[in-house]
Amino acid sequence: MGRGKLRIYLGAAPGVGKTYAMLSEAHRRIERGTDCVVAFVEHHNRPRTEVMLHGLEQIQRREIEYRDTVFTEMDVDAVLERRPAVALVDELAHTNVPGSRNAKRWKDVEELLQAGIDVVSTVNIQHLESLGDVVESITGVRQRETVPDEVVRRADQIELVDMSPQALRRRMAHGNIYKPDKVDAALSNYFRPGNLTALRELALLWTADRVDEYLQEYRTEHRVSKIWGSRERIVVGLTGGPEGRTLIRRAARLAEKGAGGEVLAVYIARSDGLTSASPKELAVQRTLVEDLGGTFHHVIGEDVPNALLDFARGVNATQIVLGVSRRRTWQYAFGPGVSATVARESGPDLDVHIVTHEEAAKGRGLPVARGARLGRARIIWGWLVGVIGPVLLTLLLDGIAPDVGLANDMLLFLTLTVATALIGGLLPALASVAWGSLLLNYYFTPPLHKLTIADPKNIVAIVIFIAVAVSVASVVDLAARRTHQAARLRAESEILSFLAGNVLRGESSLESLLEQVRETFNMESVALLERESDVEPWTCTGSVGTTRPLARPEDADVDMPVGDHMALALSGRVLPAEDRRVLSAFAAQAAVVLDRQRLLGQAAQARELAEGNRIRTALLAAVSHDLRTPLAGIKAAVSSLRSDDVEWSEEDRAELLQGIEEGSDRLDHLVGNLLDMSRLQTGTVTPLIREIDIDEVVPMALGGVPEDSVVLDIPEDLPMVAVDPGLLERTVANIVENAVKYAPGGEAVVVSASAIADRVEVRVTDRGPGVPDEAKDRIFAPFQRYGDAPRGAGVGLGLAVARGFAEAIGGTLTAEDTPGGGMTMVLTLPAAAVRARVRPDLSAKATS
Repeated sequence: MGRGKLRIYLGAAPGVGKTYAMLSEAHRRIERGTDCVVAFVEHHNRPRTEVMLHGLEQIQRREIEYRDTVFTEMDVDAVLERRPAVALVDELAHTNVPGSRNAKRWKDVEELLQAGIDVVSTVNIQHLESLGDVVESITGVRQRETVPDEVVRRADQIELVDMSPQALRRRMAHGNIYKPDKVDAALSNYFRPGNLTALRELALLWTADRVDEYLQEYRTEHRVSKIWGSRERIVVGLTGGPEGRTLIRRAARLAEKGAGGEVLAVYIARSDGLTSASPKELAVQRTLVEDLGGTFHHVIGEDVPNALLDFARGVNATQIVLGVSRRRTWQYAFGPGVSATVARESGPDLDVHIVTHEEAAKGRGLPVARGARLGRARIIWGWLVGVIGPVLLTLLLDGIAPDVGLANDMLLFLTLTVATALIGGLLPALASVAWGSLLLNYYFTPPLHKLTIADPKNIVAIVIFIAVAVSVASVVDLAARRTHQAARLRAESEILSFLAGNVLRGESSLESLLEQVRETFNMESVALLERESDVEPWTCTGSVGTTRPLARPEDADVDMPVGDHMALALSGRVLPAEDRRVLSAFAAQAAVVLDRQRLLGQAAQARELAEGNRIRTALLAAVSHDLRTPLAGIKAAVSSLRSDDVEWSEEDRAELLQGIEEGSDRLDHLVGNLLDMSRLQTGTVTPLIREIDIDEVVPMALGGVPEDSVVLDIPEDLPMVAVDPGLLERTVANIVENAVKYAPGGEAVVVSASAIADRVEVRVTDRGPGVPDEAKDRIFAPFQRYGDAPRGAGVGLGLAVARGFAEAIGGTLTAEDTPGGGMTMVLTLPAAAVRARVRPDLSAKATS
């Protein structure tokens, strides 16, 4: 019996129609005569989805009792006993109730597949385990129910169920997804247009990557080496020259002409010293290609054309964009160049675009990275010309032109020696001199074919030939070395100028600077190490690269001290001595960047101190006015009661006493907020975290507002929260008092709560005037009051204290617009990890 096949409907968000599509597929299969049953489908009381269940055989669910509540789960044994050809299993990432056969539903599905049953299932993109952090950063909600990516990737078919954010929100507003009382909260929270757009992009990108994997697997299984242009992938070959920007823009325009076009810029660097490109220009081109939506790749390779073609075929590229060679006409004598070689070797499945630019035929310049070394290839060619060249010249002169004359023969051998010096340097030229003088003596100096010289004049001629050849070779080699040294110094000056500019502008971060060091010297990893004293261990303050950061400078291939207690450690290869000068500049810059970061941190602390001073100044102003107002009222009422000149009635006496009590309460509230703000500013708030139910705290926080001014909507099945009860009570009290203060007459403030993954949200909704978007953050600043609130209403600390306490207990407090007008304060709290329910919405689903 073979393994069953898995088909998954993947959606970007709840409500896009995954379950509906799955049920439609079931009806189509039944019409074709396939034995198809519903093992578990959750319709969530959506009428259109529920109608699709009609006419389908449903396996009876298994009932499980958990915490005095009966839940239903898929009965795996019943499905295995029924043994249908196809089983529909909804919500692949679902967590089963404790006591079930398996902890996760995808494990139930795995059992069905092992039994040879085909399964059709559904899952949302936010439930993939690898995307948990990304989804949380987008929506602010951590998904507790996840499924391993490998489970979904192993599916035989994955079908994306897509819907635009606008259409999904309209479906939500019409009540087709959630109940009407949940629509406003959903639209203003999880189902925001930005959230839905980002989730939709995640789903599309993940599906596109899976399609690429399918294609790559097929090509590998069938040994397809030919490039398939399923989508336009354009590789841009960069040299680090100024023409790179033109090539990148040209490639971006080509990519825009085809759907799903992708641009990959690649720079092929040699592994012999400094790179031959300008680091500044490469950094600019990297930024440009990333701004245009492409990717930048740095590849090490000795043979640039072959490395570029291997990279293009490895990524299944369809086009390569190269620039017209910058070499001058005479330089083509040394080879056809990269562009011509790539175009010749690309084959019929890879198009090569040769783009003209302003730098064409202006000269490539000498390689920056070579220093005083000529490179292995040139040295080999120099030896070949110096050793084989004289032999070939001897055969030519002896066989074709034997009567040219000894003087002309010497001039030709001298020319060959100069060429050898230009190509390979001094040593091959000296070998050419020695070998050429022997051949001249043996073949062209009488007596012929003997190593003796009969005429003394010929001895002088050969000696002069040797002296001139050695002198010319030395001069040529020295000039070549000086040229390369000048090119190297030019590169070093460009790097140092770039570093100096970064120092003045303060642009580079420590990580980007270390990455620049790694790329410049072609290293595997770079780390900046620091220690407090000579006896303290080294600590890594920043590192980049593919290998693990080094623990000590002694373990590195290259270490550059920076002062007494700092060092730059590089691993990958040993650098020549001449490269350490540039490396020392990088090391000094790294120390400057690190100091700048620390100074910025100290500046931030100074700003906090300045803010504290500002708050203290505002506190004095508040004390001088807002606190004196209730004191003045209390003083006047007490003086009136103690006066012997006036006979107060019982009603007047009660009214004065009531004024004293109200003033005292107001004074107590103001002093409490001031003290709380002071504790927050000084960092002396120490929360005592424990598990507690929301419905135990929120009612206690409503003591300071009229009884009929607040409506509570807190479900009893919410998970417990891990907070400080006292701080939570003060937080909710301040939020509710602020909402009641701005709520219009006759409109009650609604305090509701709900569970979202591992968080619990408390929403305080009013129908007041609301706050514009630009002022939503300002209302949480100390001593800030929005609108025309009277001075006696407070000192503007309520929301500031509430946010401070919320953050102290691990929560957040934000402001949102209330649909239909008003403002909603959203207090998000961490759910207790131990006693939180496995499925907060199980009871709702069980009764649906």
